Amino acid sequence: MADKMEDLGAQLAQALQESEEFTGLETAYNDMKADADTYQLFKDFQKIQMDLQQKQMAGQELTNDEMSHAREVADKVSKIASIKTLMEKERDVNALLSNLNQTITKPIESIYQG
Repeated sequence: MADKMEDLGAQLAQALQESEEFTGLETAYNDMKADADTYQLFKDFQKIQMDLQQKQMAGQELTNDEMSHAREVADKVSKIASIKTLMEKERDVNALLSNLNQTITKPIESIYQG
């Protein structure tokens, strides 16, 4: 049975890659990446987010300087059209995956509700 589910998972991954949501995300990413300065800012923003998240997960307090810097970079990022488009496309893919997750986990949910 596990093999069948792995096969279905591979088919699902292929279908995801062929979806309008995925191809839109891929195009938006490549468009954003084409501008070296924008791409560097995006990578910096991702690193800041990751660092802050790791600190929070470790139970460490975030400093005012860290929060201020994160807001500053986020403000810059939010003003760049190609990054805004990328984030919109990420939301589209996440919505698709969320709907899929709800469908897949319905049998589990029914166990606990029934």
